[in-house]
This record gives sequence, structure tokens and C-alpha cells, in this order.
Amino acid sequence: MTLDSTRLRKPLRVMAILAGAAVVAGAAFNAASSGSGDDARAQLTLIAPAGAGGGWDGAAREAQQAMRAQSIVNNAQVVNIPGAGGTIGLNKFAGMDGEKSSLMVMGITMLGAININGSQTTIQDVTPIARLTDDYDVLVVPADSPYESVDELVADWAKDPNAFAFGGGSLGSVDQMIITQLAQQAGLKPTAVNYIAYSGGGELATSLLSGTIKASVSGWVDFADQIEAGKLKALAVSAPEPVPATGVPTLKELGYDIELTNWRGIVAPPGLTDENVKELQQIVTETVQTPEWADALERNQWADAFLTGPEFEEFLESERQNVDAIWNELGY
Repeated sequence: MTLDSTRLRKPLRVMAILAGAAVVAGAAFNAASSGSGDDARAQLTLIAPAGAGGGWDGAAREAQQAMRAQSIVNNAQVVNIPGAGGTIGLNKFAGMDGEKSSLMVMGITMLGAININGSQTTIQDVTPIARLTDDYDVLVVPADSPYESVDELVADWAKDPNAFAFGGGSLGSVDQMIITQLAQQAGLKPTAVNYIAYSGGGELATSLLSGTIKASVSGWVDFADQIEAGKLKALAVSAPEPVPATGVPTLKELGYDIELTNWRGIVAPPGLTDENVKELQQIVTETVQTPEWADALERNQWADAFLTGPEFEEFLESERQNVDAIWNELGY
């Protein structure tokens, strides 16, 4: 969601920004639909329901490069439809009934955004194709922050939640889910969290270093360079198991029962034939088997989590129910 530091408690500003995003999305949607009916092997549109530079955009462009390098698809293009945690793109995409040459990148953040934005279009309105990757979030503070542990951060946060600005991705994102769950386990009301949504890791790092926000949760790759440079301190990761390469404990190891992963997947429009679906699944399967995709996994520190067919459909439904339960429990 491209909210440019919009606070959750300022709905009028949010609505104005979403209205502007809808105009941009309309133009992008027209571009994505221009090849309607084309064979997917001849021309494939990969829709990233977010702005350039984010995780979904990165996954779409890495897939595009792999498809091009191995001639899996003759012409693969990426189209960005940003806004509302991916729900503007989802709404447009769900209207592309029967379009067999388009795919859209999505993930757990979209499931959360559907909840928090009250989207009438849900993930059940599109066609599951495959899960691609797993990623994990990291909790960071500026290098000069007084907090040396999650416990110290939480103790200070509890004193005045409104004065403690936490930054993360779009509203409903896995970042916000982790922060609100942390608040709940710290005895704070999740709805009292001063959460500021940003469009990408670069903006988050800038806001941390300038003091606009005190702490942030986002993907490890978003902060890796700043952590390595000694500008940010990593306090914990959200991975379900220890990640030795980071040298950072998991939230669960520190006594916080939080282990959300930021998985990414691919869906197709509704109204496709079984043959259309199988062809798209095959294209994605061939893509993740390329050396270019293997290189993308290593460079981005993504975990290979490929899953397709009925197994992905079952996983997606299970995740939908889990995310719905999280937001219901958090009072949203």
C-alpha cells in the first residue's frame, strides 16, 4: 500500500490517497488487459499489485527475467497496480474473467489488507496457481537507540504507546500483524498502536535514521545493508526456526509466541478452463526451476517454498482462515 507515512488513525487522508491510487490502477489495468485472449506462452502479463521496488514487484521482475532468459515465454511484461495493500490490484484482477495470459503476485500481506480495508473482493475470487517463496521479518531500531533487546523496547513502549511510533509496510501487512501481536503479548491494546505505513524498505530505513519512527518491522532484505553498515540494530526475526546467518534470535526464542512468515504466491484471473490453469502452472513451474530463479532466491535471501495444485489451494485457504482469525482476535 503506497501510503507515504499515513497514520492508521487518519482515515480521511487514507481515502484521499487511495482515490489517487485508483486512478493510477485504472491506467495500469487497461495496459494489462490490452492483450486479453493471447496465448500465455506468446505474451504474459505479470501484475505486481504494489509500487515499484517492493517485494511483490521484485518477485514479478525476477520471474520475468527468468522467463526471458530461458525463453519460457516469448514476451513477459510487468505491470504495477499499487494501492491498499494489493486490494486495488486484486479488485481489478478479479474483473479479468477468462483472461488466460495474466498472472498476479500476492501473499500474506494481501490477505491482511483484505481484512483491514474491508475489501469486497477476496482471494477466493481469483484462481490459485502457486506459492513461490518464504521470507521473514526483522525487528530493527536505529544503531544509537537505547534498546538492546526486545524486552527493553516493549517496556518503554508500554509506558506511552501513542508516543511510540512503529513503522512497517502497508495496512494489513505481515509487518503490522507482527507488531500488533507483539503489542497484544505485551499487554497493550493493538488498536492503540501508533503504526505508520510506508511503501517500501527504503522509506522505512530513512524514517528510522531520521527519528520519525522509533522501531520498524519489515523484510530482512529491506534492512540488510543498513544492518551490515552498522546504522541499524536487529533485535529479533519472525522466522519459525533460528536463522544462523543473521545472528539474531527469533521472537519465539525470546518468549514471544510470534512466527509469521512473509510468503509470496501467484494467482490467475477467475473463469479459466482446467487447460488454462495447467498451462499457467507449468509456466511457473518451469520458471522456478531455472538457474536465474535460483540466483534470485540467493540474492534476495528468499526461501524456496514452491507449491502448486491442490496443495497450494489448501494452503491458501488455511492461510486465509489464519489471517482472518488474527485480525478478529486483534479487534479489527
